[in-house]
Amino acid sequence: METAVKSPVSFTENAITEIKRLMNEESFDTALHLRIGVKGGGCSGLTYVLGFDKQEAEDEVHDFEGLSFIMNKSHGLYLFGMEVDWQDGLNSRGFTFSNPNASKTCGCGTSFSV
Repeated sequence: METAVKSPVSFTENAITEIKRLMNEESFDTALHLRIGVKGGGCSGLTYVLGFDKQEAEDEVHDFEGLSFIMNKSHGLYLFGMEVDWQDGLNSRGFTFSNPNASKTCGCGTSFSV
């Protein structure tokens, strides 16, 4: 019997569309995986990581509605329940992060503290 593991991070339809568009670019390196994580820094203490990277030994592979991504096991503590969105408006364009674990975020939306 298989146990379904809930994806720690979710993506809006717009985010999935944009990520797949990037992955379908002719110059995309198919050896890379979508990585979600955090790193130290930013004006609130931690900064979100969203990009393409090689898989490391400490990474877990997750799937959300057909979109596969890797995440360092230890980052789940900071990211569980987060939603990634893609905004394509006149005032803001890019990926946004809605994180229920963040106690404080900065104005740029890419830095937070817990």
